Amino acid sequence: MALKPYLLKGRLEAGCDEAGRGCLAGPVFAAAVILPERFRCPGLNDSKQVKPEDREEMRLLIEKHAIAWAVARVEAKVIDRINILRASIQAMHNALRMLKAKPEFILVDGNRFYPYETIQHACIISGDSRFRSIAAASILAKTHRDEYMQILHQFHPEYGWNQNKGYATEFHRDSITNHGITDEHRRTFKYVEESAEQLDLFI
Repeated sequence: MALKPYLLKGRLEAGCDEAGRGCLAGPVFAAAVILPERFRCPGLNDSKQVKPEDREEMRLLIEKHAIAWAVARVEAKVIDRINILRASIQAMHNALRMLKAKPEFILVDGNRFYPYETIQHACIISGDSRFRSIAAASILAKTHRDEYMQILHQFHPEYGWNQNKGYATEFHRDSITNHGITDEHRRTFKYVEESAEQLDLFI
């Protein structure tokens, strides 16, 4: 099914999406993207449905041809303090604030969002597989986060973040059991919290 270019024709609409919400480690990333009406990117879709190599090509297209785009992140310590939902929305707000063009409307993937300034918004379930701007935001959030996790991997290679990107794979969970947790781990997430309590070991 072809993605829709807009919700209302002739309006500057920013699509928003996040990446890394369910991870045990690392920041949550969010992107905001305003695309031109005639933007074309073959295969554009929810980032989870796109091969990694194709995501990188799409990222270049989006960043080159978007009217405006921005990516922001919220760190693990903040996630622990305010919870992952609020952190995800905060990251979206930060990305919207960084846009070089002010949107007239905001399209958000999912079903939860807090109003941003006085701009109206719509929450759209599976929006990243329905609207181009949200799919583009999904691609940018995912590729920028994956790139960042590659950097963190260099400091903590024992957790395999270059492969699992901080998600709760068996290897990552076993590494937490064997090595404890880092400052990049989200201590309020169930498995991390339980492991920290059992081991009382912090890196």
